[in-house]
Amino acid sequence: MRVGIIGGKLQGVEASYLALKASWEVILFDKHPTPPAKGLCHMFHQLDVAREKEFKRYCEGIELMIPALENQDTLESLSHSADKLGIPLAYDPSSYAVSSSKIKSDRLFSDLGLPLPVPWPGAGLPLVAKPSGASGSAGVRRINTEAEFLAFRSSRTDLQDWVIQEFLEGPSFSLEVLGSLERYQTFQVTDLEMDHRYDCKRVLAPTVLQKSQVKEFRETALTIARRLNLRGIMDVEVILHKGRLKVLEIDARLPSQTPTVVYLSTGINLVKLLGDLYVGNTNLLSVPEDCAKQNPVQDHPIRGVVY
Repeated sequence: MRVGIIGGKLQGVEASYLALKASWEVILFDKHPTPPAKGLCHMFHQLDVAREKEFKRYCEGIELMIPALENQDTLESLSHSADKLGIPLAYDPSSYAVSSSKIKSDRLFSDLGLPLPVPWPGAGLPLVAKPSGASGSAGVRRINTEAEFLAFRSSRTDLQDWVIQEFLEGPSFSLEVLGSLERYQTFQVTDLEMDHRYDCKRVLAPTVLQKSQVKEFRETALTIARRLNLRGIMDVEVILHKGRLKVLEIDARLPSQTPTVVYLSTGINLVKLLGDLYVGNTNLLSVPEDCAKQNPVQDHPIRGVVY
């Protein structure tokens, strides 16, 4: 299959690498001349895909588009182009609209009765403040004292666009869920090592979580996917705080870092499954629930994939 991957940064590296492992022909688009994924494709086009007329000239033969970026204007332009060209686009705009807003996603978790960090003003210090529309840990800050909190509040004119909640200590974990029309499959839980400078710096598998915790995590991810009517892939991140898993965030897009670890640890290629879903090669996923029993690409646990 010939796949167009839009964006060559961290998500683009993930998508391109796994597309190559699926034996697909990879056409990469990025507006910068030397994106990190440039060495992982058969053909590269330096191009702003929002320039639709120019972009369409390079789409001949492409059977699937995978966005590997988070710019809303570009995603809307890409959706318009893909629709006109009749090319499937691995993108669920309604689910993405929820997951790209921490305010909307926290409201969803609350409506579903899922455990999540206590929001301010019900939470005491320390607090964490997160800009609603930022990706990952961008702009996130920890607030330790009342003086810091007063200074933060007085310096902001957009508090309505921030999520403020209790700061939780503990290890973080990620889980992918993929499917459509309530036919969903979870995969391998991965453990995340975090860093104050680099956000997620290392992904580990298999998980240290107990079987009962993995089951709870899977049920949480499936509950969210069903409520969103997800079509495609989403990852869910939780934190283990005082023995309880609490939901931190979701991303209804191809994740970075974790799919490669799942592939190396289990042999399951999430990009291939995503492509099969969108081009109609499968209606039901056939991956066993306990995907840790799959054949790994390497013959030992993946205990330190560093990014």
